Amino acid sequence: MQLKPVDQQVVVVMGASSGIGRETARQFARRGAKVVVSARSQEGLQTLVDEIHKEGHEAVAIPADVSDFQQVQAVAEAAVDSFGRLDTWVHLAGTAVFASFEQTTPEEFKRVLEVNLLGQAYGAMAALPQLRRTGRGALIHVSSVEAHRSLPYQSSYAASKHGIEGFLDSLRLELLHDRVPISVTNVMPSTINTPFFDKARTKLGVKLRGVPPYYTPESVAEAILYVAQNPTREMIVGDTGKVLDLLHRLSPQLADTFLMAVAFEGQYTQQPKSADAPDNLYQPISGYDRTEGEYKNLTLPNVTQWLDQNPLAKILAAGALGAAMFLAATRTTRG
Repeated sequence: MQLKPVDQQVVVVMGASSGIGRETARQFARRGAKVVVSARSQEGLQTLVDEIHKEGHEAVAIPADVSDFQQVQAVAEAAVDSFGRLDTWVHLAGTAVFASFEQTTPEEFKRVLEVNLLGQAYGAMAALPQLRRTGRGALIHVSSVEAHRSLPYQSSYAASKHGIEGFLDSLRLELLHDRVPISVTNVMPSTINTPFFDKARTKLGVKLRGVPPYYTPESVAEAILYVAQNPTREMIVGDTGKVLDLLHRLSPQLADTFLMAVAFEGQYTQQPKSADAPDNLYQPISGYDRTEGEYKNLTLPNVTQWLDQNPLAKILAAGALGAAMFLAATRTTRG
C-alpha cells in the first residue's frame, strides 16, 4: 500500500480548533497539503484558517458537531467539493468528564461516548466512500494510550478510547480482506500539553491536569504526518505511555500498583474549580484557540519517536538489545 506525499494530499482534520488538531492542521498546510478543518468552535476555526491563509496555504473551515453524522458527512463532502477529492481523514475531536465513576451521571457518560466513540465511527463512515473514490488513502484516528490502559477518574473517556481500538481493528480486517488500499491507524498520545484539561468537565473540586510528564502537541502532529504517508497500524506518542503500555501487558497488577502511586494525586492541582465552571461537554467554549496548555515546564522530549518513524533503525536497535541480553545471560550462566 502506497500513500501520497503530504504535499499532494487533501486532508480533513476533525477537532482542529485547538490543541493537537490545530497543530496538525498547521503542519499539514505548511507541508503543502490542502486542508479542511472542522470543530464546533467557529471562532477557533476562523483564527486557524486566517493563520494558514496568512502563511500562503490553502484551508477551508466547516463547523460540525461529530456526534451528528449528517454534520460529519457534510465535512467529507465539502472536502471533495472544495478540492476534488479526499486523501487523508484525521479524527481528533474529543471531550471528557473527570470524576469518579459513581459521580458520573448517565447523561455525561453517554455524551462522552457520543463524541469520542460514535464521533470517530461517524468520521470513518463519512470518509470511507470518498477515500474509495480516490482509490487509496489514510484513516487516522487519534485515541489515547488509554485505549490500552485506563486511568482513574476517566471511566467514560477510557471506555470510549477502548472502543475506538475495537472498531478500528474490525474495520482494518475488512479492508484487508477486500484488498482496499486504505490505511487504518490508531495514534495513541500520552499526556500532551494542550488546553484539553482546561476545557473538560471536572468534579474533582480543583483545576485539572494530566498525569505528568507531558509531551508537545508538535510530537503528535509529527506522528500523524508520518502515518499519513507511511501505512502504520498504531503508534503510541510519548515514552511514558509506551512504558505504561508495556507494564500493563507484562503485569496488569503491577500497572495497578504503579498507577495507585501516581495517577490519583497526579491529576490534582492546588487551584479550586467548581463543577459548574464552563466546559465543552455539550457546547464549545471560547478563548482556547491555541495549541499549547499551561504545563510547558513539565514537558519532556519524546526520545523514542525517531525510532517509531525509522522502522529499520528500530529493528536494528531491538536486535542489538536482544543480542546484548543474550550475551549477558550467557556470561552469567558460564560464571
